[in-house]
Amino acid sequence: MRARILTAIMLGAVLIGVLLLAPPVAVRALFGLFVVAGAWEWAAFAGYTRRAARLAFVLVIALVAIGMRALADSGMGYELLLRLAACWWLLALLWVLFAPQRVNHVVAGLAALPSLAPTWVALTHIAETWTRGTQWVLFILILPFAADIGAFFAGRSFGRTKLAPVVSPGKTWEGVLGGLALAALAAWAGAGWFHLPLPSMLLLCMLAAAFSIVGDLTESMLKRAAGVKDSGRLFPGHGGVLDRIDSALAAAPFMVLGLMHLGVGS
Repeated sequence: MRARILTAIMLGAVLIGVLLLAPPVAVRALFGLFVVAGAWEWAAFAGYTRRAARLAFVLVIALVAIGMRALADSGMGYELLLRLAACWWLLALLWVLFAPQRVNHVVAGLAALPSLAPTWVALTHIAETWTRGTQWVLFILILPFAADIGAFFAGRSFGRTKLAPVVSPGKTWEGVLGGLALAALAAWAGAGWFHLPLPSMLLLCMLAAAFSIVGDLTESMLKRAAGVKDSGRLFPGHGGVLDRIDSALAAAPFMVLGLMHLGVGS
């Protein structure tokens, strides 16, 4: 637990420092590192064990992300990209619910494309183009992290009813409620900070927090199929990069689309 908390504090300090103090290119580079590291770990889900194969997989993901960002910068397809990413997470929810044991290397590898690249495009685009963009990026990341923290401690203290025992035996419905409760608190703070209507902000944040759980369960499903406990060992007490960003990957498209619907960033 001590290692988990200290690692979280260090990661949070780096993230806040880069977002609020560094130039936009540093934000793009930092998030790019997360995507590259996440792709390296995801390669194991696709069955790539040799270094050359994993590097090739990472290169493909990176090139796709760069191409998507170029389209977003040109004004073509930014909202469409987010809608497609949201559709993917809806499909992932159905996958987790109805066919969690039907995972093969090809599908697992293809799933990396709509999971990793769109979130990098969305967050870097926001940081560089929206008014108070870096603050919005920070909030979009804080929300699923808050849901993770609430779920962890509520599940640890009160967890009884299993959420998805086939995919992730440790997760419980009590943890879900704890995560949503802390996400609601974050929504209340965000509505005040950004001067948005609380009902709309609360509804949007609850939706994004719910899909952050889908991101977590999807990665758990892929890890179980690949026979690994953690996606990596980079962060003491937390596992790999994907173990830290899986919830944010799923929450971000819904959060960004919802904010655009509320007129933020336009």
